[in-house]
Amino acid sequence: MTDDPMDMYDNLPQPPAGSSIPLSEFFDGHPVATFAIDRDHMVTHWNKACEHLLSYMAGEMVGTHRHARAFYPDARPTLADLILDGNAKALERYRASCVIAGAYEAEEYFEELGESGHWLQITAAPLRDHAGATVGAIQSMRDVTERRFAENALRLAHQNLEHLVARRTAELAQVNEELAQDIRQRQSAEDELRRRNIELTELNARLSQAQEQLIQSDKLASIGQLAAGVAHEINNPIGYIFSNFGTLHNYLEQLFRMLEAYQQAEAEAPPATAQRLGALRAEMELEFLREDIPILMNESREGIVRVRHIVQDLKDFSRVDTSQEWAWANLHAGIDSTLNIVANEVKYKADVVREYGALPEVECLQSQINQVVMNLVVNAAHAIGPQRGTITLRTGILDAERVWIDVQDNGSGIPKEHLTRIFDPFFTTKPIGKGTGLGLSLAYGIMQKHGGRIEVDTEVGRGTTFRLVLPIRQRKES
Repeated sequence: MTDDPMDMYDNLPQPPAGSSIPLSEFFDGHPVATFAIDRDHMVTHWNKACEHLLSYMAGEMVGTHRHARAFYPDARPTLADLILDGNAKALERYRASCVIAGAYEAEEYFEELGESGHWLQITAAPLRDHAGATVGAIQSMRDVTERRFAENALRLAHQNLEHLVARRTAELAQVNEELAQDIRQRQSAEDELRRRNIELTELNARLSQAQEQLIQSDKLASIGQLAAGVAHEINNPIGYIFSNFGTLHNYLEQLFRMLEAYQQAEAEAPPATAQRLGALRAEMELEFLREDIPILMNESREGIVRVRHIVQDLKDFSRVDTSQEWAWANLHAGIDSTLNIVANEVKYKADVVREYGALPEVECLQSQINQVVMNLVVNAAHAIGPQRGTITLRTGILDAERVWIDVQDNGSGIPKEHLTRIFDPFFTTKPIGKGTGLGLSLAYGIMQKHGGRIEVDTEVGRGTTFRLVLPIRQRKES
């Protein structure tokens, strides 16, 4: 059976030329269910294929007008009836044939056929006589139920597949979104963990720095307490010595006046006495003693004064005899005291030059400023090579609110790769055991605490200058 609904017209129920087969027998032998009606809509032919498909016998239909009963439960015209009537309005819902003029075709579902209905492919065409006049109509039907069911099943399967694909796509999109959300959450958690680690690292660094500052403060406090005790123990005997030294100096002057009087009276003494006194004077080298003793007394006095100054400078540096509160201080006096403390560290390596400008008193924690200057001076001494160098300390006024202190050396300078790290805690270029890497870090923290800053200007082979910039007056929050 062909799928083309127009193929049946290649075998229309017309006997071949010269054939002796009756028209009704040729009609009955046609394999496609076919019936014909005349111009009065009366059935003239109803073949066996039509009987088999529609379950109505030819005897029930031929010569009647009941052919529509085989298709519809109510009285309705068939496609052949509409073509015969030329009902153009009704024929608009059918498809015109492109093969046979005046023919129409369609596929319709007839629920009355069989137990569950059938899909029929219908083709109808007018029948004309030799003159071209319409004398009836012919209609053929082909059962396409299986094909339509297969198409519907395929369409349903396609729809189900599209629905499944859409559902799976939506599920995949949801899974992807959940995965993306999970990735975002993990990334956020990792970022938060990384941030916490950075904060923890910074906190540990600050804690380490604070701990080292406390250690340094404890060391300074211990030094201050020791200095106070030593100063107390030394100042008393030094006071006695200094006082007694003045008295001794007066006694020696009196003795020298007496010896001068004896020397003048020697000429009037008896010869034996004069000879004995001359011998004693020569033995004691009295003239030399009269010149040397004042020199020894002056050197001893300078030594005693030097000891007293060192003890006082140590007390001034540690400042344990005053409370650690913000106070107005003379920076030059603090620098001088610090230089006295570190003199032994510097005197064999460099000459110290002071170029002080006019400075007002500055509100600060002087012991901490002294510590910063000490660290910078010691570092400058260490930076100077085997040749004796120069360390220069300068001061000046930056503006109406700030002053500056420079510590300059002509040492080796700082390499560029180390510049960004010199203020990091525990960073040092010195050999193990020679430095803690805390001096500049503590200096940086002290300057920040004072609301100031520390700057560095360096060049390898030329030397380094550290500048301390300090506010003259501290803000209330300090």
